[in-house]
Amino acid sequence: MTGETRTLPAAGQASRVTLAVVSCANYQAGLFNVYGAVAESAADVVVHLGDYIYEYGQGQYGTSSLTTSLNRAHQPATEILSLSDYRTRYRQYRSDPQLQRAHQLKPFICIWDDHELTNDAYKEGAQNHQPATEGDFLQRKQIATQVWREYLPARVANKEKIYRSFDFGGLLNLLMLDTRLAGRDKQLSLGDYYSSTGTFNAVAFGAAWQNPGRSILGAEQRNWLTSQLASSGARWQVLGSQVLMAKMYIPVELLVLVAQLANSPTPAVLAQYATIATQLATIKTRLLAGDPTVTAAERARVETVLPYNLDAWDGYPAEREVVLNAAAGKKLISLAGDTHNAWYSDLTTVGKRRAGAEFACSSVSSPGFETLLGGDKAAIQGFEQANQLLIDDLQYLDASQRGFLEVEFSTSQAVARWKYIASLAVESTATTLGKTATEA
Repeated sequence: MTGETRTLPAAGQASRVTLAVVSCANYQAGLFNVYGAVAESAADVVVHLGDYIYEYGQGQYGTSSLTTSLNRAHQPATEILSLSDYRTRYRQYRSDPQLQRAHQLKPFICIWDDHELTNDAYKEGAQNHQPATEGDFLQRKQIATQVWREYLPARVANKEKIYRSFDFGGLLNLLMLDTRLAGRDKQLSLGDYYSSTGTFNAVAFGAAWQNPGRSILGAEQRNWLTSQLASSGARWQVLGSQVLMAKMYIPVELLVLVAQLANSPTPAVLAQYATIATQLATIKTRLLAGDPTVTAAERARVETVLPYNLDAWDGYPAEREVVLNAAAGKKLISLAGDTHNAWYSDLTTVGKRRAGAEFACSSVSSPGFETLLGGDKAAIQGFEQANQLLIDDLQYLDASQRGFLEVEFSTSQAVARWKYIASLAVESTATTLGKTATEA
């Protein structure tokens, strides 16, 4: 089999560059039609933002009726831990003909996220790693990153550091980050700040959350990134970040219900979510219209917010502010994956300055918010509309479809197109266009 690739354009030789952005491919969740569509796309380069594989065993995360009908159960059957396990899992994923086709026709620029190692990893541990039964975390980390390099080579001086930059002829400076393993402090958990009686300790949480010493990058990578942003003369500064950078601050009433949906997506909880979301959306609409009859209590309901996902940049707001300020005066775009859903958001500072935009892709096959909403189309649409209204910086959300993001950069604008496949059950590379967003 003969492969094709491209080299980076020389300085001043790029007037247009198109990236296909992908993340989160779970083999046992269904066919890799997204990779097939990417192979046939007009993209010059594939930017893979992580979760190239999943570590779970058969019957664990990603398993559905398609797992058996398509003969896509994970190999080995258990959660992967050893060198042999990780190599077997990569071989299984790379046996997929659509992924092979994408690699044959497109150069890939890759970073790892957590599932190349294990769920919700940070520099010294992970949610899905139990030392008592699964051994030393740092040894597992060494094995996982070694096998990642065997299957996804990256041209880096230090094998443990995958953050690096790519200059596309002076048009865009692509900065691929490691927000997962290089320097990430352990994620905060809202659950740790509730008392036994259910009272939330907002003061203690706020102090920990806003602690300027907490990092998602680590000091060395942060210094490298801010230096890159300061020195680059490229038209566009583009961050390849595993996790969402934009603020996703949600009214506390809804955040509690989303947590309940994640644990038990019952019809009663869904109905309660719909009721509260409608109430809050009505209040927010009145506020935006300047309605003087909005009471202080109503205003508090929509303005008392907390971050939806502390595993994302939202869990490290002080460091995010450093990065956004370092990019002041530059045209900044963040590319993100991880959530399995598609997002378009403003990037704003604490002072409400718009610092850039974020284009975040859906997943290749991993399930999204639709699993919390029972797959009900009306519930999904209501969820999308409520979030777009209630989250100040959010412009677009698709909470149910699998696909990829195509971003075309020119000297005058960056155009993002969210493209979706029809099914994970039947092989097809046909896509539909969900949203087009333009940044100038």
